[in-house]
Order: sequence, then structure tokens, then C-alpha cells
Amino acid sequence: MRFVEEIVVDDFLPTFRSMLAEALRERGLTQSEVADLLGISQSAVSKYVHGDVERNAALLDHRGLNELVERLAEGLADGDTSPVQALVEAEVFIRELEQGGLLATLHEEAVPELAEHGSEFAVHDPDSKLRTAERTLSSVRRGLQVLENTSGFATLIPAVGSNLAQVLPGGDSVEDVAAVPGRILDVKGRATIPGDPEYGVSEHVATVLLAARAAGSDHLAALNVRYDEDVVSALESAGHTTVEFDPEAGIETAVADALAEVPDADVLYQTGAMGVEPVVYLLGPDAVAVAERTRELL
Repeated sequence: MRFVEEIVVDDFLPTFRSMLAEALRERGLTQSEVADLLGISQSAVSKYVHGDVERNAALLDHRGLNELVERLAEGLADGDTSPVQALVEAEVFIRELEQGGLLATLHEEAVPELAEHGSEFAVHDPDSKLRTAERTLSSVRRGLQVLENTSGFATLIPAVGSNLAQVLPGGDSVEDVAAVPGRILDVKGRATIPGDPEYGVSEHVATVLLAARAAGSDHLAALNVRYDEDVVSALESAGHTTVEFDPEAGIETAVADALAEVPDADVLYQTGAMGVEPVVYLLGPDAVAVAERTRELL
């Protein structure tokens, strides 16, 4: 009998820590600094960096794990990601791999009877509220990193500022939406993010997102950018479906009317009104996907 937690401890952690230690050392951090960030001893870091720890080849080749390591190493080295944030992202990633991912495969290889088990097998509940909340916050953090690393994104920020938001599956109130507290602003040509994402801190973008979902959209995330005809045309040329709504009709009613006309729209926009700045809203399955869409506009 071998538990999936043993796979995590024996295979995942040594591989992950060694990869992350190497990535941090490549970015100029000392062994002492790496040890402090990872919460391990300097001697352990030395073993990881010098290849004295056995690593799992399948995990080394896993694209998602390599992307996670690079993202965390960049954030930890720059100070943009705290060790706690890195831990949360790693925890969420582990749970995803346990649910039908590589860790589940390695577990089945270690215990072949699991593959033949007739009922649904789940060591951890992927739908627990805590796990879902962590995954959503992690998605927004990753989306914000995409925006920060997208050259020229500041030019897409409207005068009122942007926000990146993602709602919990089944969420129906602002308290269920994770977003940036305040707004993402253009400060001297650079997108400035005021703080880590939280729940219940977005009013405007969250309201548009919730209105779209109430009208039948299955998208979980939204980002607002400045409006002009070229932005809308670029999105249409990239294959997105756009629809205009009337900002003077009230958000819920206007969005519902627009999506009743074009149900599959993933871009909502309004061209302004008295005291209302024209804005484009990008909708998508998660915050990362929405953030990456801005690259189509630059």
C-alpha cells in the first residue's frame, strides 16, 4: 500500500525543490538566500544544486512544472512573489496533478490496482471551497504577472484604471470575485498593481462579469481595457466575438440585452456616455487566458 502523499514526498518534492533551487541560483541568489526562501538548510540547497538528489525524469520533463518553476523563481528573485504565495501556487499545482495528472499516473504505476478500481478515485477533494478559492487567487496572480510582463500593456489601461477579476465557479456576488484592490494604473508608462488579489474588492469589473454570467455566459474572468475602434477591430480579427452594450441602461440590463443578441460574445464594449468613459471588457475562462489576450492588441 502506497499513498499519493508518499509520491509527493519521495518524487515530487525533491524534483521540484532541486529545479527551483537551480533556477534561483541561475538568477544570482546565494545558497543562503535560496535556503531562506525555500525554508530548507544550505546543505540541502547544495545537494539540490549539485545533483546529489535523485529526481523523477517524468516530472523533469513536465511542461507545466517547468513553467511553474520558472514563474516562481522569477517572482521570488524579484521580490514580486512571497514564499507564502509560492507555496500556495505549488500546493494548488500538486492537487491538480493528483486529480488525473502526472501524480495520479505515478500513483497508479506504484499501485496498479488503482487503475482498475471501479469507482471514482480521489485522494483530495478538488472541489472543496478552500482549494477552489486558492486556485482562483492563484489564477489572478498569474494573470497579473502576464500583464506586468506584457510590454505596452500600460497603453491599454483606461483613465479609470483596469482590473483583472475571476469569480469562483458558482459565485454570484462581488464577494465571490477575486481581483486587484483598487485599480491597475498607468504610472509613467508602466502598469502599476497596488496589491495582491483579494475577494470582494472589485465593484465595476466584478459587476460586469457577474452580469455576463447571469445572462448565460460561462466565462469566469474579465479584464477591462481602453476603448477605441482599432482595439475592437483587432479583437474581431483575432477571432473574438464582440457586442456593444448601452452603459446608460444599467450594467445588468445592458449586458443581458447584449448577450441575448450575441450569446457567444467574449468581448463586451460600450462607447461611452455622459460621465462614462468608453471601455472594452475581455471575457475568458480564467484570468491568465484573459491577460494573455492583451498581447493580441499590441
